[in-house]
Amino acid sequence: MATIHVEYLGGLRSDCTHIQSGTHINTDAPTDNQGRGEAFSPTDLVANALGTCILTTMAIFARRDGIELTGSTMDITKVMSAEPPRKIAKIVIDLTLCAEQDGISFMPDETTRTRLEKIADTCPVAISLHPDLVQDVTIQWKVA
Repeated sequence: MATIHVEYLGGLRSDCTHIQSGTHINTDAPTDNQGRGEAFSPTDLVANALGTCILTTMAIFARRDGIELTGSTMDITKVMSAEPPRKIAKIVIDLTLCAEQDGISFMPDETTRTRLEKIADTCPVAISLHPDLVQDVTIQWKVA
């Protein structure tokens, strides 16, 4: 069974439906590639997939220890190659993690932090991307 249904709307725009949930997102070609840039581009979604996969996988593992990462944030920068062929050359992720246990913000011990940070290199999206694509991930911890 399909996971996503896509309808091309014309004008370099597509409507994508996640079949299980019915959630919709649109994609649009970026302005530097003949598009209007009015929605995520397909390559934006790749960068977003990497960032959210890292954070989601960390949250799954943290939850096993009773830790929630609610309030964590990230900024993702996608860098396209300057030379042909057109492709993503680098994804820069600046991740700020906040941990809480029983509703109380705290700084996890070094062993826990190291174990969670290792996930950035091993989440399913990270290990699925081409090895030439630079994944530059910076992780900071913050107590709220």
